[in-house]
Amino acid sequence: MESKKAGGSLLIVISGPSGVGKDALLHGMRKSSLPLHFVVTVTTRPRRQGEIDGGDYHFISKSEFEQMIERREFLEWANVYGNFYGVPKRELQQAQVKELDAVVKVDVQGAATIKSILPGAVFIFVAAPSMGELKERLKQRKTESGVDLELRTKAAEEEMSSLNLFDYVIINYEGHVERAVSQVESIITAEKCRVKARSIEI
Repeated sequence: MESKKAGGSLLIVISGPSGVGKDALLHGMRKSSLPLHFVVTVTTRPRRQGEIDGGDYHFISKSEFEQMIERREFLEWANVYGNFYGVPKRELQQAQVKELDAVVKVDVQGAATIKSILPGAVFIFVAAPSMGELKERLKQRKTESGVDLELRTKAAEEEMSSLNLFDYVIINYEGHVERAVSQVESIITAEKCRVKARSIEI
């Protein structure tokens, strides 16, 4: 019996409220042996201490972002808390050419937009064990003012009601990100074993 590759490249969409540890999860996934391409989001927000341009985000000006919108270079983009974020199509296309599965991190609004465009993507919601713990994590980050903290907490409560948009949910426990990474790897492996492979066209 001749073996056959299950489908083409996957698009794995990682989403969830601020403070659930999406960046820590992605950092852990970078050590995976799976053939993954991590899409770097474009943003107009200021770079935080320790962040690398082209690694954590592509940091650009608002005018540059608007030019990319006009040229239709984004799969999706949004204004989040006064800053613009966009997923560049070129990185997804590069992943497909290299036959790599693309991983993109977006907010819940962005995930909903991508689902309307590419319903064949794999949608994973990352959550904290409780709203109380999530609020505490946001406080400990010390990157938001009191007003921002209140906005993000309220947004998180609303985003938790969007679980029906997603295929999977992962609880990211404090200090146990390796467990969450292992669960994502298991999801990707299972998706590769589907009888009916997912299909995406950028």
